Amino acid sequence: MKKAILTVLAGCVFFSLMGCNNRDVETVQPTQVEELKSMQQSWRGVLPCADCEGIETSLFLEKDGSWVMNQRYLGAKEPASFASYGRWARTADKLILTDSDGEKTYFHAKGDALEMLDSEGNPIESTLNYTLQPVKAALPATSMTLRGMYMYRADAAVFTDCATGQQIMVASNAQLERDYAAARGTQTKPVLLVIKGHFALQPNPDTGAAQKVLVTTTKGEFDIDKGCDD
Repeated sequence: MKKAILTVLAGCVFFSLMGCNNRDVETVQPTQVEELKSMQQSWRGVLPCADCEGIETSLFLEKDGSWVMNQRYLGAKEPASFASYGRWARTADKLILTDSDGEKTYFHAKGDALEMLDSEGNPIESTLNYTLQPVKAALPATSMTLRGMYMYRADAAVFTDCATGQQIMVASNAQLERDYAAARGTQTKPVLLVIKGHFALQPNPDTGAAQKVLVTTTKGEFDIDKGCDD
């Protein structure tokens, strides 16, 4: 009996937070929440664009809490593709993407699809289509600027991203390894690295299982005197 009473009280508190002022608990209908699955997922769609034919958008969520988005502006005078990344989180009704600069983008789960929300996280009042549909696709190879702490030791390079705190293995790059050795000198410690690259899934050399790695596409710049907080 006591357990049943506690259950009813907990339900009342939950619905009061949702704006319910009705004291008759039995008449309250539970809100249907469409949650995202706790696994890597990808979506794609063409979002409206003010000065082009549309923005082909691909969004990739990963179970480690990170995301990557690739956007290609269709019909532009020059082909234009941009990539961004960051951390994702979700509330009862929203997916929140926070990019490496701290900017937020909001989506709402709509069945298996995602519907883009406005900059405040509210529905967009428009007849245009702001929906991304689920697809199976590889991570985009569009380069983006990354900033983090790089360290090479025991024949392996690790990049700790400043924006997300995530540790990522770095694909083999002999020049980068030499530049790191020159930058650190006699000190064996991580060194701040700013570089362009993209994420990819590659087999783990020990287990063969797929793992996310950072593939660098530029030379990169090391700074021994700075860290992520500088």
